[in-house]
Amino acid sequence: MKKLLIILLLSVSYSGIAQKAIYENDAFDTLSSDHETLAILPFSARLELDEKEIHSESQLKELEIKEGYEVQNALESYFLKRQRRKEYIIDFQDTKNTNSILRKNGIDANNIGIYTSQELCKILGVDAIVSGNLTLNALISKGVSTSYDFISFVTGKSDYGRIAIKVSDGSTGKLLWKYEKTITRKSGKNTQAIIEDMMKKATRKFPYDKEKNRKR
Repeated sequence: MKKLLIILLLSVSYSGIAQKAIYENDAFDTLSSDHETLAILPFSARLELDEKEIHSESQLKELEIKEGYEVQNALESYFLKRQRRKEYIIDFQDTKNTNSILRKNGIDANNIGIYTSQELCKILGVDAIVSGNLTLNALISKGVSTSYDFISFVTGKSDYGRIAIKVSDGSTGKLLWKYEKTITRKSGKNTQAIIEDMMKKATRKFPYDKEKNRKR
């Protein structure tokens, strides 16, 4: 019984460690020294839903695009709230402008992947881009259950997917910062809540945070 308890506790500890990871480029200060504006792109989403929920490939693609835009909107809301408190040393391009410029240049969810970070930054007129991807087994934009039991949590059956957020430099194309996290039933009931929860845990580790920069 004691051995079983130890195994369960270790599983929970490992799960907590594996759920999130933050990377920051060692040369971030140098690469971002002249950054003033960042653009938040629509995220790339992959849905792994039950076959009963999907009637066609076109419907699946439409839902994936929608989930990607929902994350873009949720991130903008999070960043703007903190920007109003003057917590960041940079500004964010309005996502409506970002999406409009992309459309005018013939860039959409189907082909944005063929463009480099440098090309996208030049097209958008920004210094760096915030982008990312997510894999989901549920439509978090429609709301998901936040209740779970201990065994489900330990076995990983409470997970809804995984999300990765990254910041790329417009001049060099180099990855500046990346944050990955598993989306569980504890993460939140919808996209907005999940992004809020995720970013709060990384608030002082976001590289453009004023407080973080004071301590450099």
